[in-house]
Amino acid sequence: MLPRPKSMAKVILFNKPFDVLTQFRPDGDRSTLAQFIHDPSLRVAGRLDRDSEGLLLLTDDGALNARITQPRRKQFKTYRVQVDGIADAAALQALRQGVMLKDGLTLPAMAEAIAPPEVWARTPPVRYRLSLPTSWLEIRIYEGRNRQVRRMTAAVGLPTLRLIRVQIGDYALGGLQPGEWREIRV
Repeated sequence: MLPRPKSMAKVILFNKPFDVLTQFRPDGDRSTLAQFIHDPSLRVAGRLDRDSEGLLLLTDDGALNARITQPRRKQFKTYRVQVDGIADAAALQALRQGVMLKDGLTLPAMAEAIAPPEVWARTPPVRYRLSLPTSWLEIRIYEGRNRQVRRMTAAVGLPTLRLIRVQIGDYALGGLQPGEWREIRV
């Protein structure tokens, strides 16, 4: 008798829009994942705060969820971050060495200044100050502290204006627009 094939895990790659809560349960009149995805078997693998945008993974496989979210597995998360100010060499080096936050020193990040990426318009738009330039960074981390990237950029004098996660490990956002999702089997 042949063994039964193991069923494949379902993974949803979702482009979480700005101002959407990373949860399915209702929360007053705030938007949640339930407005976009209707599959009760799925669990969120990692989180994005309400102010952040981009790649969110959902899966029906608990072991896969753990592999994606546990820092010891070193699943890098890549973010495109628009900041107030221009990142100089000292700020980038501080991010690369680790930044002291209220909850301790972060692990070193991969950080570099990048050209403004082609991204979708955000509603509401990011605030602009004529007297203060903005710039974009690409930051890769594998820790997952609460609002970590925002706190790291603020600690080096570059407050985050917009944060978009574009990749988690081997999973990339690709061309998904806000609110769009794609299912893959792994």
